[in-house]
Amino acid sequence: MEMHDQRDIRADRETVWAALLSADVLQECVPGAQDVTGSPEEGFQATVVQKVGPVKATFKGTVTLSDMVELESLTLSGEGKGGAAGFAKGGAKVRLEEIEDGTRLHYDVEAKVGGKLAQLGSRIIDGFAKKMADQFFTRFQEVLEGPAEEGEEEPEAVKKGWLKRLTGRS
Repeated sequence: MEMHDQRDIRADRETVWAALLSADVLQECVPGAQDVTGSPEEGFQATVVQKVGPVKATFKGTVTLSDMVELESLTLSGEGKGGAAGFAKGGAKVRLEEIEDGTRLHYDVEAKVGGKLAQLGSRIIDGFAKKMADQFFTRFQEVLEGPAEEGEEEPEAVKKGWLKRLTGRS
């Protein structure tokens, strides 16, 4: 399964880049993540619980960062083993582009599964992989921007992101 998309995030490139390298942000954004530890240099270890069709599994795996060009692009690659359920592998090539109101994040995602999961059929697997990628990047955008509150002007919503409060950037 492959998919390509982009998100316009109301945050500068430095903030978006820092978020991509943060274990805390990854844990917040990966659907079903129970625990994410590690560093960009040595990779991250993750425990993720997911239900794919009728199969529910706990995946333990690693996420590595490669092809890093600071503030411009990187590749996130992950592999997890879910015991009898099988395994899942995937990656996302991410590219950042400065735009007037912040940063445009482009991503190309690829995912593969094996074991019992592969027996579910490509339609279920592709739908699940697309949903996971959409949830991750939607949540990533929310973490950086903060949810817009009712009656609030757009620029103020930018200041509500917990990552912005943490880094002190506005």
